[in-house]
Amino acid sequence: MNPDDGMLETRLVRVRGQVQGIGYREACVRRARALAVTGWVRNRMDGSVEVMLQGAPRQLAEMCAWLSEGMPAALVDELEVTDVPPPFARFDEFDRLPTL
Repeated sequence: MNPDDGMLETRLVRVRGQVQGIGYREACVRRARALAVTGWVRNRMDGSVEVMLQGAPRQLAEMCAWLSEGMPAALVDELEVTDVPPPFARFDEFDRLPTL
């Protein structure tokens, strides 16, 4: 048993680069669900993708690594990760939200 499995963390990630129009959000949803990470993903009008992640530290580290280099068609220039301090809303699943 991993000692950090009981710890729930929330991170807001902004992904900048060539990440829209290539199926990045759909791939992100599949990867997050495979890792049992909850939260959401959406495109931003500025061309970036915003991702809210919730899970154990190990799960979030794996998901951030995927966001950075897990999709070959994506050209990620920058990953801006912000820790969201508690209290935070609990997410039940991982969803795709409309563009903001």
